[in-house]
Amino acid sequence: MRIQQIRNATLRIEYAGRTFLTEPWLAGRGEFGTFRTSGAGFRCRPEMADIPMPACGLPFDREQVLDGVDACICTHIHPDHIDMAPDGTVGRYLRRDMPIFAQSMEDARAFVRSGFENVTAMYENSAFDGIEVIPVPARHGTKIPCGPACGVILRHPEEKTLYIAGDTIWYGAVARTVRDFAPGVIVVNACAAELLDEGRLIMDDADVEKVVRAGSGARVLVSHMEAVAHATISREEMRRRLVSRGVWDMVDMPDDGEICEYPA
Repeated sequence: MRIQQIRNATLRIEYAGRTFLTEPWLAGRGEFGTFRTSGAGFRCRPEMADIPMPACGLPFDREQVLDGVDACICTHIHPDHIDMAPDGTVGRYLRRDMPIFAQSMEDARAFVRSGFENVTAMYENSAFDGIEVIPVPARHGTKIPCGPACGVILRHPEEKTLYIAGDTIWYGAVARTVRDFAPGVIVVNACAAELLDEGRLIMDDADVEKVVRAGSGARVLVSHMEAVAHATISREEMRRRLVSRGVWDMVDMPDDGEICEYPA
């Protein structure tokens, strides 16, 4: 297994001979706009309202990101996980014959309306060339959910089980997923992004520590860092906090473009 951090929650994952792209947000730097100008309807702290997103560009050309990708996984349709147009279409930069794994029938219909020809809703277990693709629960907000979201398990006899937690905080269902699937690698989204109404949307350092301690030796890859205006923890600060918590030696936190390898 090889996982390349692209930007935010976008990852290239080589797994059991296939290459997946997760959360394909491929817009140029600042292309989405700001919370104030985007019309997305979310309320953030005033100092975050005028920061353009994505806050950084892709680490290399978009064509290189997409080269050799066999399928995409989108855990939910939010503008920092998939490119969204004003007319409601999604996935502007993806081939229309690209196999897509979407969170739900509702999300799958959005991809179909956007012209995609091979869309699978992950409301039930699926497979791709012998790789199990299993949806698992996620809670996207500490106060109220910022819409539905999910995590994903990838499983194959020749690889360690991979748990992509998605946009979630630590809560009971995440603990149960770690316990029941015993993943060898866990990807967490952990910049502690927050909104006024929904609260903290994804994990912070305390949640990452809980994942590490529950994981019983699993490597934990920290993703979704330094690309959105409502993030509250940087990579540097996350490293400092995880060192202080005594769990840094079980964590990988790649820079954009960096690859982490996990032998079977």
